[in-house]
Amino acid sequence: MPESNLNGAAGNRRKEGRRPSPLRGLLGGCVLPALLLFSTGCQAATPAPSAPVLTDQAFLDLLERRTFQFFWDTADPTTGLVPDRYPTPSFASISAVGFGLTAYVIGAERGYVTRDQAAQRVLLTLRFLDKAPQGDAATGIAGYKGFYYHFLDMKTGLRYQKVELSSIDTALLLAGALTCRAYFDQPSAAETEIRDIAVRLNARADWAWFSARPNLVSMGWTPEEGFNTYDWHGYMEGMLLVLLAMGSPAHPVSPAAWPAYTATQKWGTFEGQSFFQFGPLFGHQFSHIWVDFRGIRDAASAARDLDYAENTRRATYAQRAYALRNPGGWKGYGANGWGISACDGPVDGTLTVDGTKRTFLTYAARGAGGEGILDDGTLTPNAAAGSMPFTPEISLPALQAMRTTYGDALFSTYGFLDAYNPTFPVGQKTYHGRTVSGLGWFDTDYLGIDQGLILTMIENHRSGLVWNLMKRDPTLLRGLALAGFKGGWVDAAPAALKRPVR
Repeated sequence: MPESNLNGAAGNRRKEGRRPSPLRGLLGGCVLPALLLFSTGCQAATPAPSAPVLTDQAFLDLLERRTFQFFWDTADPTTGLVPDRYPTPSFASISAVGFGLTAYVIGAERGYVTRDQAAQRVLLTLRFLDKAPQGDAATGIAGYKGFYYHFLDMKTGLRYQKVELSSIDTALLLAGALTCRAYFDQPSAAETEIRDIAVRLNARADWAWFSARPNLVSMGWTPEEGFNTYDWHGYMEGMLLVLLAMGSPAHPVSPAAWPAYTATQKWGTFEGQSFFQFGPLFGHQFSHIWVDFRGIRDAASAARDLDYAENTRRATYAQRAYALRNPGGWKGYGANGWGISACDGPVDGTLTVDGTKRTFLTYAARGAGGEGILDDGTLTPNAAAGSMPFTPEISLPALQAMRTTYGDALFSTYGFLDAYNPTFPVGQKTYHGRTVSGLGWFDTDYLGIDQGLILTMIENHRSGLVWNLMKRDPTLLRGLALAGFKGGWVDAAPAALKRPVR
């Protein structure tokens, strides 16, 4: 898989501190010795009973409600921060906080909580972020220049060990804050304060400073080493980041950032589908949570006679076709067994399974596309759910089948657990999760950003709520206009909202 595929938000999120265990620490993605890996984990459990079949409507109601509850239950009651994973003890993920803010809007709209309850939770979170200490010191701070560290201590909200100041994770956080700004539009004191803080956080982010190299935005910075050597460019989830950076009301990057970002997009054909390539499905989904790319085109997509929503549809169908062909001979792959993306896995190591040597991974940015394949037989439900607005005809049956086939081994308190691998041998020691007799390996954690992807994209499929809220956001509209997007709802938006800030 190309190097860029390993440095996206979900792929990069654990290069600097990817698991809460002190055994992994901040190893930059290093693989621990097999002896250590196989010394942890759970033994085989009894088989999980298959779940009763639900109508599509009842299933989506159940899945959305349970996934929302993850954010409502696990956020810290003092800071409002959302854990990177649960129930394993974890640091907070700043991008998961952005998903949480968006989740509270969905919860209010769906009636899971009252509007006032949602507003108070949002206000708790935004107040903490607004007052969290910022500065260039290595410790005792939460961020710098309006950006936040990738992982924060759940209780104090301060930088976790030596993780990076993250541009993409801050962008996802700001997208959540801007969603709340659009939704909470009433004149009450609480909703007025929500809007004020969201505006302040958005304006505080100094995108021009994060542009360490001309017309590109760096992926990260640390006080110990400065900016890292990776920039956002190509086709991946960084689209949202660049649009927000260009549309910033206070510290924008140059409009030349968009052609610089798209200049390295790679067009190719994989499994009979031609599209801009990126292996893990999250790269085709994350930006689409807040931006409705249907019917709008920039120069790069217009040159290929599609929009980026169609690009995601093709990428999703290509992955399903790959699963149907199943060149690796993995168990559980097929028409309703697909979805290769960033997620947990059982171990880092090679085992002999049914006479064949198989290499397995723990957390990794798995993917399948024309630029490379990283596939160890691990599938994640968030990959199918993240494409629901584009491929409901294949995503919904896949999600239904995952639940009915694997029951509560995969679908539990907060909806879908992060990942599963039917090929992994039962009874084998694992780093994450457990094995279940007759079914294979299953994660025992929920991951915040993956829960967020599931919840938001199901809601966009059902109502377009998040999309419609962000269509009113001037930062996003300015970014889209400066990037040259035309057509559909962008053309119909008020011209005043699309004008660059002078």
